[in-house]
Amino acid sequence: MDYSGKGSVVTYEKNDYTPGYLDPIHQFNQTFTESILESISDGVFTVDSSWRITSFNKAAEKITGIPRMKAIGRRCFEIFRSNMCGKDCALQKTMETHNPVINRSASIINSQGEKIPISVSTALLRNRDNEVIGGAETFRDLSIVEKLRNTVAGRLKVGEMVTRSYSMIKILDVLPQIASSDSTVLIQGETGTGKELIARAIHNYSDRNEKPFIAINCGALPDSLLESELFGYKAGAFTGANKDKIGRFAMAEGGTLFLDEIAEISPALQVKLLRVLQERSYEPLGATKTVHSDVRVISACNGNLPDLIKEGQFRQDLFYRINVIKIQLPPLRQRKEDIPLLIEHFVNRFNDTQEKSIKGVNQETMALLMNHDFPGNIRELENIIEHAFVLCNGGYITTKCIPEDTRKQKYVEMKSQGMEKAVNAVESQAIMEALKRNNFNRTAAARELGIHKSTFFRKIKNLGISLPHVDGRFNHTTQERIKEAPLY
Repeated sequence: MDYSGKGSVVTYEKNDYTPGYLDPIHQFNQTFTESILESISDGVFTVDSSWRITSFNKAAEKITGIPRMKAIGRRCFEIFRSNMCGKDCALQKTMETHNPVINRSASIINSQGEKIPISVSTALLRNRDNEVIGGAETFRDLSIVEKLRNTVAGRLKVGEMVTRSYSMIKILDVLPQIASSDSTVLIQGETGTGKELIARAIHNYSDRNEKPFIAINCGALPDSLLESELFGYKAGAFTGANKDKIGRFAMAEGGTLFLDEIAEISPALQVKLLRVLQERSYEPLGATKTVHSDVRVISACNGNLPDLIKEGQFRQDLFYRINVIKIQLPPLRQRKEDIPLLIEHFVNRFNDTQEKSIKGVNQETMALLMNHDFPGNIRELENIIEHAFVLCNGGYITTKCIPEDTRKQKYVEMKSQGMEKAVNAVESQAIMEALKRNNFNRTAAARELGIHKSTFFRKIKNLGISLPHVDGRFNHTTQERIKEAPLY
């Protein structure tokens, strides 16, 4: 590909004298070129004047997850689903201006529904008579670069989850180990903390990732319907059952079944679920034969199952079956350092889906959100940002774009110093928690937070945080000030 400005790509045509014949030199050159394109790590594809894909190399298959034969002949925007498609297409710009685009940042959605950051370069595609017959594009997967950037910034991104919170990083770090087994998992956390995202991440890390991930909310259906949804039924099993219907266990065969709000299952249905987990078999309603099941079960609840066991509402033996591995997700009010990251994540997502160019939130809005308790957790924050996108046309999101009930909170009357106070509160919380985890070893705490030791010491001084003496001994004043240090 030539980026000199002409944007030409060498192509090879049939010999003018013998139809269907390639002379040995052209045949060698064409084979050699194809070998190079198949060997490089950058994705390469070409389109004709109608935007239909005419070539698609091996790296393009790997990055997009789409087989070559499925891509060839389809329009490029159907394959890539990029944030540039339809409004700021680099390849379209090259086709219209005859000027190449070099290393433009963009993103695509792969076949698994994951957003992949890429770097794009484009050029014109010409035939041997120098006539423009289409366009060519190379794209480089920047996922590793993005991961390194997040690591340097002290944050971690797994699927749709992004965090710099120590408590969340600990959870995300062990997900690959959890995924490597078939043990049941119980995810506990308040509504909106991302329980299904964790379940999906476990599935995607596991050897079952090419099989289905099936989710069902057990609290959304009455008991009579829930049983047939889980196990399916045979024709004639009850009035209206005119034909067989498979259940969620059958749909998830070989994969993962996510049972959300499992505490809502009735005692009678708990017995049947216990049998599936113990014997890996079940009978659909109206069936006479047992069906064997190869499904990993991940459950979730926002209540306290041990309390329900004491009240006789949940079986203890089922609890032990679903609770081989337990994950406790912290509420957003306990990981406020993640709020700016999550806001950035949602702004980027809604910019893509709603084709807007919102830059972020202004200082007053950030202060408002940093001081909100978020009873609905991450889902509430996502809802707030989506609400703001409807009302905000460009620039930065202001408090006027935030839902009225959020704006009315009595503790958000913060003006010029609001952002500084909010950030200081979050930094104080993060520093105190890191110090306590590391027995007040400042060097270790700074390393955990991913900041230089001198920067860490400066923040401690500026925020007025008192620490034990270097030798570890406390005086009474220091102890009292540490206990009284604000967390929010």
